[in-house]
Amino acid sequence: MQSLIDHARTFQHQLLARGEQLAPLAAGQAPEALFITCSDSRVVPSLITGARPGGLFELRTAGNIVPEYPGAHPSGEAATIEYAVEVLGVADIVVCGHSHCGAVGALVRGDDLTAAPAVSGWLAHATTAPTGPDGPLAAAEHGPDVSGPVQVHVRAQLARLRAYPCVARRLAAGELTLHGWFYEVHTGAVFAHRSDLDAFLPL
Repeated sequence: MQSLIDHARTFQHQLLARGEQLAPLAAGQAPEALFITCSDSRVVPSLITGARPGGLFELRTAGNIVPEYPGAHPSGEAATIEYAVEVLGVADIVVCGHSHCGAVGALVRGDDLTAAPAVSGWLAHATTAPTGPDGPLAAAEHGPDVSGPVQVHVRAQLARLRAYPCVARRLAAGELTLHGWFYEVHTGAVFAHRSDLDAFLPL
C-alpha cells in the first residue's frame, strides 16, 4: 500500500511537470467510449488504450459480466450503461475479456464456491445456460488461459447489451457501435471480434 500512497502524494507534481492540464475536466466529461471489463488487477484500460483522463467511462465487474435487462432490481451496472449511453452519449462500447480469467475459469470448471456465496450468485448472471465441465463455455477449445471460453463469454455479454433498450435504440439509429475485445495478460496483445468471421483477430 505504501507505494500507492507515495505515488498519490506526488501525482499532482508529476502532472505539472508534464504540463498536463486537468482543469477542463471540472466542466464535465465527454468520454469516447464505455469500457466494460473485468475487475482483475492485471487489466488496466488506460494502459491498454492510452486513454487520458476523461477518455474512458469504465464499468468493471467480476468477469466483465453485463446483467440481463431488465433485472429484478435496479443495478449499478445497468445504471452505468444507461448513463453512458443516454446521458454521456458515448459512440462506442467495448466489452473486454481477458486470458486467465478467474471468473470464467470457475464457470468452466464448475468450481465449488460455497465459501463465496456472493461470487457464486454474481457468476450466475454470466449465462442462462448450464455451466460446469459439460456447459457451453467449457465446450470451447481452451488451455490454462481459458481463452476460448472467455471469447464465447464476451460474445454473450455483447448480446446482453443489445437487449438494453437504450443500446438497441442507438444501434438502430446508427449512433452506437459495440466492440468485443480479448486481452492477453501474458503478452499484452489485444484481439477484436470480427462479426463477419465470428472470430477474434489482432487489432
